[in-house]
Amino acid sequence: MKKKFKFIDLFAGIGGFHQAMTQLGGECVFASEIDPYAIETYFKNYGINSECNIRNVKVENIPKHDVLCAGFPCQAFSKAGHQKGFKDETKGTLFFEIERILNYHKTKYIILENVKNLLTHDHGRTWKVIYKHLKQIGYRLTEKPIVLSPHELGIPQLRDRVVILGIYDPDNKKKDLKIEFDNLKTKQDNDIFNIIERKKVSKKYYISEHEKYVLNAWDEFYNGINDKIIGFPIWYDYFKKKPETKMPNWKKEFIRKNNELYKRNKDFIDTWAKKYNYLSEFNKTQRKFEWQCGKEITSLWDGIIQFRPSGIRVKNTNCFPALVALVQIPIIGKYRRRLTVREAARLQSFPDAFVCNQCDQQAYKQFGNAVNVEVIKQSFEKLINYKEEQLNE
Repeated sequence: MKKKFKFIDLFAGIGGFHQAMTQLGGECVFASEIDPYAIETYFKNYGINSECNIRNVKVENIPKHDVLCAGFPCQAFSKAGHQKGFKDETKGTLFFEIERILNYHKTKYIILENVKNLLTHDHGRTWKVIYKHLKQIGYRLTEKPIVLSPHELGIPQLRDRVVILGIYDPDNKKKDLKIEFDNLKTKQDNDIFNIIERKKVSKKYYISEHEKYVLNAWDEFYNGINDKIIGFPIWYDYFKKKPETKMPNWKKEFIRKNNELYKRNKDFIDTWAKKYNYLSEFNKTQRKFEWQCGKEITSLWDGIIQFRPSGIRVKNTNCFPALVALVQIPIIGKYRRRLTVREAARLQSFPDAFVCNQCDQQAYKQFGNAVNVEVIKQSFEKLINYKEEQLNE
């Protein structure tokens, strides 16, 4: 925006919206959050106490503002009240808190963010309810939310999210906004090393000797077998086992493919397994392996690695998988270390001056839960440009 504006930051977390809005000239006049660790991080960075349960706030006590920002949790919208009127459809959900604020303040602009599943949640009904209720208040919206991932803006993270943009314009609320992004980048246009530290980092991020041992074993496995494009998970424990009758069909199919891969590579796999003591030192998940790189790389150490509950997963280095609140921190194979907290911040477009939570586990969780700053910033700029250039056409 060309002039200063005021915004409120609901379900504020560590302030992804705050970062985006202040970069565009905004001033935060109210923030709401209930997680004590996020509240602490928010205060350290912005000097604002966001400790506030929005359910307990009277709308008249919220300061006047131009923009409402919210990365609201997507709870199931109850079907029980479907026939009982407008407000009944959203009561009990956190969207209702947004709704009651907008009903009172008629905030000029709204920008909301949620997981991509919002579009299909409850067979599409959740989005229809949100769309209908915002329209009834007087907002113009896009027909469907914008789906955007940081990698499409040149930030190497695959993280599809929906962004809901709206302008309070009751006289034209039936006219949908036409907001689109052009010239978006592909996964192949990205490179994780654009945000990675090239120098040595704290030793706490480097993988253990046992992890190196496990990963070296699987690297040797991949290079030793004849199959280079593997479209299914490798399960060592099922190389020689047949599927059980009661297993689901998808699992039976994976086991059948593991049986066939073993038969095609029997001599090598037997020698390999003996060398690594039949994986007796590996835990259950380390005995599983997923190669998701095609032929783009030839060594596990040239990829991005994750120790996941489903097994060890290897991907190419153009983009990181989405940061999530569950701590499965990606390993940069080339450097034999995990993504640092600062690098996680960069994947969410937080500036290097941002003060991360002192507890790494909390910091990773907070960035996993955060909105991507650049996604929000560019989305809001699109909304403002639409308002200034096209609203009166």
